[in-house]
Amino acid sequence: MKPSRPRERGGEPAPESDDAALFRAEVRGVKPHAGSNRATLPRHLPPPIPAKRLEDERAVMRELAAFGPDLGEGTESGEELSYLRPGLPRDVLRKLRRGHWVLRDELDLHGHSTAEAMLAMSLFLAECRRHGHRCVRIVHGKGLRSRNKEPVLKHKVRVALVKRADVLAYAEAAPADGGSGAVVVLLEA
Repeated sequence: MKPSRPRERGGEPAPESDDAALFRAEVRGVKPHAGSNRATLPRHLPPPIPAKRLEDERAVMRELAAFGPDLGEGTESGEELSYLRPGLPRDVLRKLRRGHWVLRDELDLHGHSTAEAMLAMSLFLAECRRHGHRCVRIVHGKGLRSRNKEPVLKHKVRVALVKRADVLAYAEAAPADGGSGAVVVLLEA
């Protein structure tokens, strides 16, 4: 049976302090419950194993091994280079040059060695695909600080992009976006 709350004149409930006093009076003889015989589990679970990321990184390493050390040798410079996967309409390349698709992400390869740049680019493109980014920019530089003032990464990046199955097209970036020192890439959806 529930204890009834004391009432003041006029049927109004008594102030909260009376409720607290009533509660203390009801639980006066109660003692705390003894501890149970249960195991205590660790509070922090071990971190999950990123199986998909590890699989992607292994695929990147296989891809890099397929490129070999002579990536891009014999590619001519001096002209605007672009690529369009065979079978796609030419206006895809025109739209890419004009900025039809919004750039969703960017990778800057300044200061990377060739091997570091190829690895960073492969990881970047895999991550872009995973997040659904369709149009991205890769800044490889113009080669002005290279030993022979020749752009090394420019050629290697572009040859590597042609070899990727997920690249639909690429074109030199607009002058405001890096010009010949960057490439805008359109990835499969």
